Formats: sequence, C-alpha cells, structure tokens
Amino acid sequence: MKCTILHEGKGRMRVHVENVRMTLHRADVLEAYLNHNDAIVHAAVYERTGDVVITYTGKRTAAIAILAGYKFDVAEYDALVTSADSRRLNREYQDKMFDLVAGRCLRKLFLPAPLDAAYTAFRSIHFLWKGVRCVLSRRLEVEVLDALSIGVSLLRGDFGTAGSVMFLLNLGSLLEEWTRKKSLDDLARSMALNVDKVWVRSQGTEVLVPLTKVRSGDEVVVRSGNMIPLDGTVLEGEAMVNQAALTGEAMPVRKTEGSTLYAGTVVEEGECVFIAKAEGGSNRYDKIVAMIEESEKLKSSTENRALVLADKLVPWCLGATVVTYLLTRNATRAISCLMVDFSCALKLSMPLAVLSAMRECGSYHITVKGGKYLEALSQADTIVFDKTGTLTRATPQVVEVVPFSGCNEREVLQLAACLEEHFPHSMANAVVRAAKERGISHEEMHSEVEYIVAHGIASRVGGERVVIGSHHFVFEDEKCTIPTAEQQKFDALKPEHSHLYMAASGQLVGVICISDPLRPEAAAVLNGLRALGIRNTVMMTGDSERTAAAIAKQVGVDRFFAEVLPEDKANFVQQAKAEGHTVVMIGDGINDSPALSAADIGIAINSGAAIAREIADVTIKADSLEELVALKAIANSLQKRVHANYRFVLTFNSTLIALGALGILQPASSAMLHNLSTIGISLKSMTNLLPENKAPQLKA
Repeated sequence: MKCTILHEGKGRMRVHVENVRMTLHRADVLEAYLNHNDAIVHAAVYERTGDVVITYTGKRTAAIAILAGYKFDVAEYDALVTSADSRRLNREYQDKMFDLVAGRCLRKLFLPAPLDAAYTAFRSIHFLWKGVRCVLSRRLEVEVLDALSIGVSLLRGDFGTAGSVMFLLNLGSLLEEWTRKKSLDDLARSMALNVDKVWVRSQGTEVLVPLTKVRSGDEVVVRSGNMIPLDGTVLEGEAMVNQAALTGEAMPVRKTEGSTLYAGTVVEEGECVFIAKAEGGSNRYDKIVAMIEESEKLKSSTENRALVLADKLVPWCLGATVVTYLLTRNATRAISCLMVDFSCALKLSMPLAVLSAMRECGSYHITVKGGKYLEALSQADTIVFDKTGTLTRATPQVVEVVPFSGCNEREVLQLAACLEEHFPHSMANAVVRAAKERGISHEEMHSEVEYIVAHGIASRVGGERVVIGSHHFVFEDEKCTIPTAEQQKFDALKPEHSHLYMAASGQLVGVICISDPLRPEAAAVLNGLRALGIRNTVMMTGDSERTAAAIAKQVGVDRFFAEVLPEDKANFVQQAKAEGHTVVMIGDGINDSPALSAADIGIAINSGAAIAREIADVTIKADSLEELVALKAIANSLQKRVHANYRFVLTFNSTLIALGALGILQPASSAMLHNLSTIGISLKSMTNLLPENKAPQLKA
C-alpha cells in the first residue's frame, strides 16, 4: 500500500492512502487488518478522506512496514472483519440527518407558502394514520396525542406548527434509531468470536492453524472449554454444548455424530471432531444481532418502568386538554396543552441513556450484554474475585521445574506441555510458553486427554496413566505417592509459588512452580470499588491456604477462601444472595462458570476460557482491573442520570401544560419547547457518563 505521511508524533501517525478509491468495504478490511496486528495499539480509517490514523508501539520503521506491506482486495483479509455494518450505519444515518435538516431549511427558504402547506398536509397523513390505528386498536398511546396535535393544527390552518411538530418528531425518531442500531452493532461486534487459531486434523495429526485459514470441509477439533469457531457437523466424538447465547436453552445439549454445531457455542464437557460448513464463522455476527434484538434481558427494569409510565401518562395529558377547554372554553389554550406529552421524552431518553452507557463501556473494553446488568451493578454491594488470572496477572510464568523419580527437567516440561496445550487456562498457557521458550518440542505423545474441571488433566502415555493438576487431584483423588527418598525435596518447595503436580503410574515425576504475580493496581481497585458502594470484597481460589493468605494480605480483601472447588464458589454466591446481597462474581476459568452463572452479575476476563465469557453477563479485556472501577462508576452514574431524567421530564412538561392552560404559551411555542426539550434530554442521555472518558482516579 502506497501512502503519504501527513503528520506524526510519538507513537502516532496519520497517513493518506494514494492511488486507491477507499470504499466502505476496503476501509473496514484495512482497519480490521491493522487492529489485528500486535504492533498497532489502535487504528482508525476515514473512508471519505482516505486517511489512516494509527497509534503504535515499538519502532516507527515497524509501523511503516506494516502499512507498506498491506495489499487491498486480498480475500484472506475479509475474514478479519466481524461486521461491515458500523461504517455503513454511520454513513446511512449521516446522510438521512443531512437530508432531513437540509430539506426543512430549503422548504422554509424557497418553497411558496401554499406549496409548503400542501406538502405539510401530505406529510401529516402518516402521523394521522398512526393515531387512528391506535384508537382502532383501543390503545391510548403517544401516537394519538401526536395525531391530535398535528390534526388540530391543520384544521386551524396553523401549518407552521404542524410542520415543526412533524420535523421534531422525525428528528427524534432518527436519533433514537441511529443510536440504538449503532449501540447494537458495537455490542454485537464486541461479543463476536474471540478465536484466532483452531486445531485442524490433517493426515492423522492435529495442526494449530489461524481461523482465517480454515476452509469448508476441514476437520476441526474442539475440546472441553473451547468455543466452536464455525458452523459444522460432528464427524466423531461426543460433547455437551452450551448453546444458551443463540437458542436460550439453559441446559447444555448433547452432540454426537451427525449433529449440527453452531459457531459461538461452547463445549462444556467432552470433545469432538466436526466438518466445517463455512469459512470464518461468517454467520456468527448476524446470529448475535438477532439474539440481542429479540432478547428481553436487554431492557432493564428502569427502561420498562419508563415505557409503562409513558403510556400511563397519555390519558392524563389528554384529560388536561379536555379540562382546560371545559374551564376556559378557549381552543387555543386546550391545543397548547395537547402539544405537550410526557411519553416522548421518557420513551426516547431512557433507552438511549442505557444503550449509550453500554456503548461507553465498550470504550473501556467492557462488553455488557444487557441494560439490566448495569442497573444491578449500581446496586451491587458484594464482589467475589477468583485469584488466578483475575487478581493476579493472566500471564503467569514458570519459574522452576522440580523433577522427581529419576526424571529430568526437560522430560517433565515436555510431557506437561503436551498435555496442557489443548486447554485454555492461564496456568496451562504458562507451561506451553515455557516449553517453547526453552526450545522443547512437545508433539502428541498421549492418547485421548480427559479434563477434570478444577482438578487437572489425565491421559495415557506409553501405557502409563499420567495426571497433572492440583495437590488435591494428584494426591487425594488419584492417590499418587511421593518417592520416599525425595520427601525432603518435596517439602522444600517454595510456598509463595503456585504448583502443578505431575505423576505417572501413581508416582510423582515432577512439580512445576509458577509465579503468579499480583496485579499492581489490585489494591487500589478494591479501594476504588469500596468508594463506589462495594462493602464486601471476597477472594476464592483453588490454591493452598499459604498462597491464598499471602495474596489476600497484599490486595486487602475482606475475606478469602482457599482450596475451593467450583461448587464451593457457586454455593458462596448463592448464600450471599440469600442474605440479601447483590453479588458480582469475576473470574476467567472453566471452574468459575458455575459461580458466574449464579451471581447477579457475572464478569469474565476476555482472555479466559470461552465458556466463562459465554456464561458471563459482562466481559472485560482486563489490561487493567481499573476497568472494573470504570464499569461500577458508569453503572452508578447511569442510575443518577435516569432519576434526573425523570425529574426533568415530569417537571418541565408539567410546567408547559400549566403555562399553556393559563394562556401564557401559544400552541406553536408549546410544541417547540416540548419537542426541543425532548431532543435536548435525548442528546444529553447520549453523552458520556464519565467526564473526558476517564475512569475515577485510584488511590492505593
């Protein structure tokens, strides 16, 4: 790609693409390509001007090389685009907004009054018919008031007022539709597949390949805890698949040979090989959008209350009009009251406030799957943390390999990496990464791998049963033993490290010591959450009492529990809820899934297990736990905004009705003030809740 540097600063560059017509599709693909590159922090492509703005890390020459090396219209890059809707939506509604405003101005300036009146009368048919339909359906809703105010204005020959009312109604409707669709698109794209590579079976062996390289007909292998990346048909194996996100089924579905699998669902138990039907999971986005649009959980009780209240207030507005006419016998005063209703502002501002808050969460790399979870978050008083990958870094490091039973470090790490490479957990990733860094090849040496949730992995190598996992799993469940001559070496293992124990044929062969460093911001985050209303902070982990106590002391949680199983976490959450607490659970592993599901709000780390992300109500990227503070602050601020909107709508519109009834406001002025206030509060509801897009300052 040939481009010219327009200007640049430290770690930032704006370039103009030369000799290429920048279509919407090309802009989407280029932006997706750049944002998928590790060296690029953020990229934005402006299709109208053909400019690209990138923020990068590392050397300037590397960023230039990435731009120079890109080629347009390469089919392989198309799979990187989750959805082409966002850019198209913005262009479509920008054009609609321009046409609406420009058309209004041109008609007022150049259209003769008789023609303008005829045009207004023609445009009113749509609004009048909507009101008639409501009456015929025996529903007294805001459309009736709109139809009456426009119809009465036309009968009185006040075409200016009728035109202004219709213009403001169209403007408000367009803004609502644009914001809603944009928010749904942002939400759907952030919920899209987080799968970069998959295991493909080829010539009897499994090969890890990029998702974009998978073609229709390829045999893809998925195991417990993995997300299914493509639609397909099961070729062999058996698995229990969680399809809740697409079908709403609460229980996992058994999949055997010949069963259909859907992209974005998650394997809870078992494993299978399936034949891919399509490339890149192209249908996943459409399924998510349909799920969001149809799901009742998107609406919070606050939104539902606003909608119900809006409809209930319509008869009161109509009643105020009738009473005013009966008392004053003045049609102008009555019409002034008719021009005002509460429901427009309530129906517009409340959903916009919630959807805009969800969109703002996205700017902090937070995905909220429904408005009701923000409402619950504002009321939350208890938060439960998993330790590994949550309070501690998601990238733990292997610091020492201690061999037993005559094995050496290389053999222990090679076998451990071979078993762990199939499972998406931070500890497993640390083992695989350590083997790679030490140049240890770990081809498949084992038979079928069995994953025991929250315990470990079991398989057979050379006829021997090999297990790797927690102390409880290896020594209590599997009854493995420590060589008598090496008991002292075992006792000398450093307690500050997390340990993975591996045994073969019932005897310990190695211990992998993993450093699990605490996130530096963890203590400050807990203080920030307390300042925002969280009263109880709890840490739960499967680690030993000593390791858990050390971490708990550093981070400053109120309570901690060690050596817990998945059901223990879920039981604690349920007990806390029974005591009247609103509970937030945050975790990243398969073993956290029961607790995430049981909590009022389940929050998953985006880099964690797919099943955790699928079950959770909220996902965070968690480059920093400060995202949690931003999330809680947004939820609290949203409730304050909602209550402020209620107060403003009820007070302002009541005042307009009173002024109209007293004859102080004419119908045109009443309609203008009412509609302008509706647009104003809607625009206010679309603004960010946190000033300058910054989370609250944290103090350790």
